[in-house]
Formats: sequence, C-alpha cells, structure tokens
Amino acid sequence: MAAVTWRRSSRARRISLRFDVATGGVVLTLPPRASRAAGQRMLDGNVAWIADRAARLPAPIVLADGAWVPVHGVKRRIVATGGRGLTTLTADALHVTGDPAFLPRRVTDWLQAEARRTLVPLAHSRAGQLDRAVARVVLRDTRTRWGSCTAAGTLMFSWRLVMAPPWVQDYVVSHEVAHRVHMDHSPRFWAVLDGLCPARMAAEAWLVGEGVGLLRVG
Repeated sequence: MAAVTWRRSSRARRISLRFDVATGGVVLTLPPRASRAAGQRMLDGNVAWIADRAARLPAPIVLADGAWVPVHGVKRRIVATGGRGLTTLTADALHVTGDPAFLPRRVTDWLQAEARRTLVPLAHSRAGQLDRAVARVVLRDTRTRWGSCTAAGTLMFSWRLVMAPPWVQDYVVSHEVAHRVHMDHSPRFWAVLDGLCPARMAAEAWLVGEGVGLLRVG
C-alpha cells in the first residue's frame, strides 16, 4: 500500500483522495466533521486504483553523479567536478562544482535559475505579442498544474518545465499569457492561444505522456 498523508481542511466539502505522482503516495483530505473511519473506508475502496497508479509511475531520477537529467528536453549526464565555480551545461552534461554532498541541492538550484532565465523573458515576449502586460512571474514546485494566471497579471509556472522541450515550455507559457486576454477556456481563449502556439495539441499530448516523469526528478 502506498504511503498515505492525512489532511483535514475547513474548506473541504467531502472526503477526497489524490494520488501524488511526485512521491508515489496518496493524499486523503477530510472535511471538518468527517471521521477518520470514513476516510479509511475510502482508502479501502480504492486499493486497486492506487496500486494501478503506482505501477504506472516512471522510476524516480535521483540527482547524483552519473545520473541523467533532462534539460530543455535533452538528457544530460550529471558530472560532479568538485572544486569551485559555477555549474555549467554542455551539449551532453551538467557539470556541477562544490562538495558532492550538496550536489542534489546545487542541481536543483541550477535548474530553477535556468527556468527563470528561460520562462520569464518568454512570458513577457508572448504577452507583448498580445499587447498585454505581465505583473510578475513566479516559479514554484507545483504538483497539480504547470502554470496559472491571476486577474492581476501574475503568472505562475512550475520550474520543472525547464526539463521539457522548448516547444512544450512555449505552450504552457502561451496558455497562461492568453488568459491575460480571456480569463476562461472559451472558444475565444483557444483562438488566442492557437495564434500564439500552433503546437498546442502536440504539447498537451507530451505533457500527458511525459509530464509525470518531470515530477519524479529529484
């Protein structure tokens, strides 16, 4: 049985069960008055579903010397070089300096910085095409969505997008920028998005098939 995280939420109206693809566990949320026994009954009734989801998960990628990590859709070998200096990307490797004990943190920091270097200017560029402004761009390690847009113009993206191919990154960024024109998913919204990103259908399919793997990195 997968690990279970129990949560109680004052905003929940019913018991809910969510599979966390990053950890391979499940999150069970209880509304204020629901009993733990009721939650256990939901767990017991979904054992087969949980097992199926766990069986279909890709193997996790541990950030260690010699491991492979995707950067902009291309797998690069992590090479611990030791010494001082900046982490650098080459055609086939990510060279990581510093104490090997801190290698996972240094790789993650580099990926997050690369995501900011890539996604922030892309968001402003796409917004400019629509004659719209972006208030700010926030990067987070989200589990359930790749991006979001607020009415005030703040865009949020998962930093893990930096591991996806550039045309997939472009789709997610364009999707959220298009919400600066229409804060819905009406036909008008999709028309704006298709004007920014003709590869929408292929990008959506890639995220469905490969996106879970990005959540298993680290």
